[in-house]
Amino acid sequence: MEKSYKKVAVGGTFDKFHYGHKRLIDISFEIGQYVVIGVTSNEFGGVKGRIEPCNVRMSNLRNLLEKKHQNYTIQQLDDPFGTTTTDETIEAIVVSEETEPTAFKINKIRKEKGMEPLDIVTIGMVLADDGKPISSTRIRKGEIDERGTIIRVTK
Repeated sequence: MEKSYKKVAVGGTFDKFHYGHKRLIDISFEIGQYVVIGVTSNEFGGVKGRIEPCNVRMSNLRNLLEKKHQNYTIQQLDDPFGTTTTDETIEAIVVSEETEPTAFKINKIRKEKGMEPLDIVTIGMVLADDGKPISSTRIRKGEIDERGTIIRVTK
C-alpha cells in the first residue's frame, strides 16, 4: 500500500496493549510516512480506572515499535486533542469507532483556527472470540487476553 499521507496522528491510552491497539498502529504506519502517537497522561487516562503509568505505557509502545519503525514520535496527551489542533503538517488521524467523535471535534477546532481538516480514517473494533470488542477494560477484568481469547465467561 502506498503511503498516502506525510504525517498521521493516532492516540489512545494504550493500556494492556492488545490486538485492537496493534491494528490502529499498523494502519497508521501503512498510510503515513510519519506517525505522531499520542498516549494519554496519567491524569487524563486515569478516568478509565486503574491503568499503568503513562511512562510505562509509552516505554512499552517504544519497545514494540523500535524493531519495525523509526518514523514516529510518541507524545503525552494531556487532553483529547494533543497536537492535532496546532500542527498544520498533520494530514490524517486514525481512530476507532469509539473515538471517532473526538476526530470530528478536532476538525471543528481546526476549521475555527483556519486550518485544513484532517482526513479521518476509522477502524472497526477488533472482536474477541465471543464477538464482543477487545478492550483494555475486559483484559483488566480477566475476561480475555490481548488476542481476544476468552479467559473466563462473563454473565
